[in-house]
Amino acid sequence: MLTHFIMKMRLNYLIYTAVTAMLAFQSCDKGFEEMNVNPDASATATPEYVFSKALLDVWDNSYFGTQTLACGGSMQHYATYKDVPGIGDKYYFQQGTYPYDYFTTGYPKAINEIATVINAVDSSVNKLSITRILRAYAMSRMTDLYGDIPYSEAAKGYTTNNFTPKYDAQADIYADLLKELDESAQALDAAKPTFGVGDYIYGGDVTKWKKFAYSLMLRLGMRLTKVDATMAQTWVTKAIAGGVITTDADIATMKYTGTATTNRNPAADEMLSNDYAVADGVSNTEGGKLAKTFIDTLRAYNDPRLNVIAVVWNGGKADTTTALQKGMPNGLLLKPSDFATYSEPNPIILQYTAPLIVMSAAETNLLLAEAAVRGWYAGDAAATFSSAITSSMHNWALFGSAGVIAENRITQYVAENPLSGTTDEKLEQIGTQMWIALYLDEQEIHANWRRTGYPKLTPVNITGNITGGTIPRRLLYPPSEESVNSASLQEAVNRQGPNVMTTHVWWDK
Repeated sequence: MLTHFIMKMRLNYLIYTAVTAMLAFQSCDKGFEEMNVNPDASATATPEYVFSKALLDVWDNSYFGTQTLACGGSMQHYATYKDVPGIGDKYYFQQGTYPYDYFTTGYPKAINEIATVINAVDSSVNKLSITRILRAYAMSRMTDLYGDIPYSEAAKGYTTNNFTPKYDAQADIYADLLKELDESAQALDAAKPTFGVGDYIYGGDVTKWKKFAYSLMLRLGMRLTKVDATMAQTWVTKAIAGGVITTDADIATMKYTGTATTNRNPAADEMLSNDYAVADGVSNTEGGKLAKTFIDTLRAYNDPRLNVIAVVWNGGKADTTTALQKGMPNGLLLKPSDFATYSEPNPIILQYTAPLIVMSAAETNLLLAEAAVRGWYAGDAAATFSSAITSSMHNWALFGSAGVIAENRITQYVAENPLSGTTDEKLEQIGTQMWIALYLDEQEIHANWRRTGYPKLTPVNITGNITGGTIPRRLLYPPSEESVNSASLQEAVNRQGPNVMTTHVWWDK
């Protein structure tokens, strides 16, 4: 965690300083001071560069372990027959670091980098506001996975020597996240400087960042529907009034050059590195395939997204033929004899240069449709629902010409799947479409499923699982916290519940 990392770095810094000072004192007449100065290093952080690095690190954080295996497996988008990567597939955790990788990596990298930028750009209203929005996004991802986390005192080891930050209650974290988004969105000023090309999402477009901030507010406001419907409605209404992403022109995507390991689409980079590098349907390192629940659902509704999401390796070629697509069941304990015949991600998804969709018109329109069903939005729920599906299908064109879905297929699907029925039936339709539309953003799918209960997934109950056969509700705090920040951790556990995967976070009550 952050405390361990900072203590280690501080110790290394003190040792380095002491040794350097000794050499300078003993041999200053031999020019050692000049020799000990790195000509390629800066004495101070350049906030524009650190911001760009933070953008990369926010999304390049344990994609395979957290998104694919833990969240994607439990949401039955992915399946594996192996034990070690079975944290989401069969609720196993026997070895490895999957349940806490996101925590141990996120704080010393993205969270700390964001704090560095905030401290350096406090006189630039747009740079500060955009960075606060990014921090709200990053922290929302962290708290949604774990619940109570270090928040108000996070990333203060360098500035205040606080190496044992307190864990804030998730209710307090959410209140501050929403406040941060509100203040930052209102402060943005199109007439003032931004990060420009160093902004890999919007290229410094302040108008689009404002829509992103309100869209994130809409997401987080909706997250509160179970725990505090009144508060949820308040923030949802405020977000809608502020202006959210409703068209494909405003969607938030991370752009990657693919030229270095630090600038690759993380979904592609980590799935290729860990499972699909050979691309033959047989040599999958972690035994992964697309899950039966996911493929069956797409096939049952003749969903054209199936043909851009899934392939079967047929004669050495990636075949998208609908009749061949078959998902592997979750909870397998042995490699099936027909392993090669199961579907896996289409290679168009696994491009290092592919954009990563951060916030789409598909998601926000689905949330607006839900708000309309709840009576919190005056828009037409059915029309907004249809727009969401259309946007979801258009998103696949971002992956290249092979991802383009013909307009007549989109029109037919939308016509055959209108929003209809009782309130609960409509909410189920919206939740199921969210589960499909947000494929690859497995963290958000897992969070939305915990909030809504949709789609209705049948859990597996394999001997040796650690959840009693129930789908995990959260991930685990790392063991390092027990040794370096035990008092703060214990307060969180006493308040929230045991550090197990079945404990519900505050908004998931």
